[in-house]
Amino acid sequence: MEPRVSLITLGVADLGRAQAFYEALGWRRSGASVAGEVAFYQAGGLALALWSWRSLAADAGLPEEGGGFRRVALAHNVADRADVDRLLAEAAAAGAVITKLAQDSPHFVGRSGYFADPDGHLWEVAWNPAFALGPDGALTLPP
Repeated sequence: MEPRVSLITLGVADLGRAQAFYEALGWRRSGASVAGEVAFYQAGGLALALWSWRSLAADAGLPEEGGGFRRVALAHNVADRADVDRLLAEAAAAGAVITKLAQDSPHFVGRSGYFADPDGHLWEVAWNPAFALGPDGALTLPP
């Protein structure tokens, strides 16, 4: 297997609500989306899909389970320290729950905070000067 991720699918309870949330954050829905079924968004070098939680579980052959911490977090790295606070405020205005206010990180030299989208998917907004971001926002790890 090549070490890459092509597409991330988030299972959602209400597709319309999820689309409204991400689009309020400035994400643009792709023409590949199927109205009422699945929404696709370009996310740098990969794609993000929003799909019914039930449909995703059925497609994977797994039982539908409850909420709580899902043991995964998505990250949106930014080029500037102040962007962490700004993007957390934008997420809150769009309907996110801030789970951790922006603060200097005890784990790396930088700043981060977390929010949960309307379906509880956890997002970290982070500024880490050790991780270079390209013009398209793609993250490049140090060698």
